[in-house]
Amino acid sequence: MRLLIADDHPLFRLGLRAALEQAGFEVVAEANNGLQALELALKHLPDALLLDLKMPELDGIAATRKLRERGFEQIIALLTTFTEPALIHEAARAGADAYWSKEVPPEALAVRLLRLKEGKEPRLTPPPMPSLTPREAEVLAQLATGLSTKEIARNLSLSPETVKDYLDRLYAKLEARNRVEALERARSLGFL
Repeated sequence: MRLLIADDHPLFRLGLRAALEQAGFEVVAEANNGLQALELALKHLPDALLLDLKMPELDGIAATRKLRERGFEQIIALLTTFTEPALIHEAARAGADAYWSKEVPPEALAVRLLRLKEGKEPRLTPPPMPSLTPREAEVLAQLATGLSTKEIARNLSLSPETVKDYLDRLYAKLEARNRVEALERARSLGFL
């Protein structure tokens, strides 16, 4: 299998390259940012692209999206230390085939790549999207404008306690601990 490795940490790239070449893979190119990965992937057309999620100039998700828009059909696997469901969902929507932890041993990564190529490794699918009731969506929209609980209650003709109940449900559905996290997650999932 011909590979392209993209990561902004040279030591990580070097170690991954050495391990994968030892496992029989051919690394045709390396990139240290997402833009370079995009250009090299279109130039070399590797069988698989291993992209770091967080890179300068273009992150792994944006690079994946741009590659898919340009007809790149080969395997794209994102390697990362981030496990937030919103990022996994966004990676799947962008067209990534896999979303793997950088903590996976290189031998296991090699096996997963081969299994993915053979269709024996499950492709990335978005985690289930939470669903909001119409009233929860209203409360969320009010929350996004920066209103306090009392202001939301007044605008929606609810008691502040009822608004707090809705907020608790929203936090649970969005897997958030507070307003800021809830709004970030809601934006990343397309609710706002």
